Amino acid sequence: MTLGLTAAAIALAVFAGWRGARPSQPHLGVRMVPWRFIMILSAAVVVLLLVHLAALAGLPQRPR
Repeated sequence: MTLGLTAAAIALAVFAGWRGARPSQPHLGVRMVPWRFIMILSAAVVVLLLVHLAALAGLPQRPR
């Protein structure tokens, strides 16, 4: 389940990064979705999920 969530969060981060990098089109109106914030938020979720995967793999979380 963690691997699936990690893959989904990575896909969301890539998609949001692509959408956020597109030039704005003022004649169509204001962007209603904050793509950059969604990209940063999903990247933070990826980091948390990678830490969780490392813990599941048995890697130490703190130096002793």
